Amino acid sequence: MNFRKGKGRDDPEINLIPFIDVLLVIVIFLMVTTSYSKFTALQITLPTADADKAVVQPQEINVAVSPQGQYAVNNVQVSSKDAASLALDLKNAVQADGAKGDPVVIINADAMATHQTVINVLEAARLAGFDKITFAAQTSGHK
Repeated sequence: MNFRKGKGRDDPEINLIPFIDVLLVIVIFLMVTTSYSKFTALQITLPTADADKAVVQPQEINVAVSPQGQYAVNNVQVSSKDAASLALDLKNAVQADGAKGDPVVIINADAMATHQTVINVLEAARLAGFDKITFAAQTSGHK
């Protein structure tokens, strides 16, 4: 039983006018809020320093690590394989140079050196009491 007059079902219609109204309100809101957005910067005057550069360069201890796990301290190959004996070699290198102050340990590890060999150098520097450590690297353009 079909109580409707006419040809069956009416197709549903989607009214786009309210949707367009909402989008226009959003666009207007975004335009208004971005027009008042200004980047503020603090006007500060940075302090200046007239100090001279440090004349005394810190003593450097170069530790090279080969891919096979061998160490060289200041271009002298050492037979150390663990952190404790490498720490002694680091202390001997400082005493041989006779420089005063806290030396900087520069680790020159090969790209194929194992992680443990580099950690051994870090541990040896800690055991020797050297807390200034850095890693040497080269840029990709040089080989």
